[in-house]
Amino acid sequence: MNTITLLFFATLKDAAGTRRMELEIEEGTTVNGLRGSLGSRIPGLAAALPSALVAINKEFAFPEQVIPPGAEVALFPPVSGG
Repeated sequence: MNTITLLFFATLKDAAGTRRMELEIEEGTTVNGLRGSLGSRIPGLAAALPSALVAINKEFAFPEQVIPPGAEVALFPPVSGG
């Protein structure tokens, strides 16, 4: 198993009910796999996760990217600007 640190920002922090948590994931879990397991674990996040931006160790991550052991994974709601 692989322990990661999750950081939630803005509306995702409110939906998760926390700013930070530790989570055990299986080796080889991808960003999309994490989204699926988080949606099941924290139902309040499920609707927002498909469009959430994800960063692994402070670098934006792609859906099929594998999460390395001990990673810091940050989740951000989509951003709009003008």
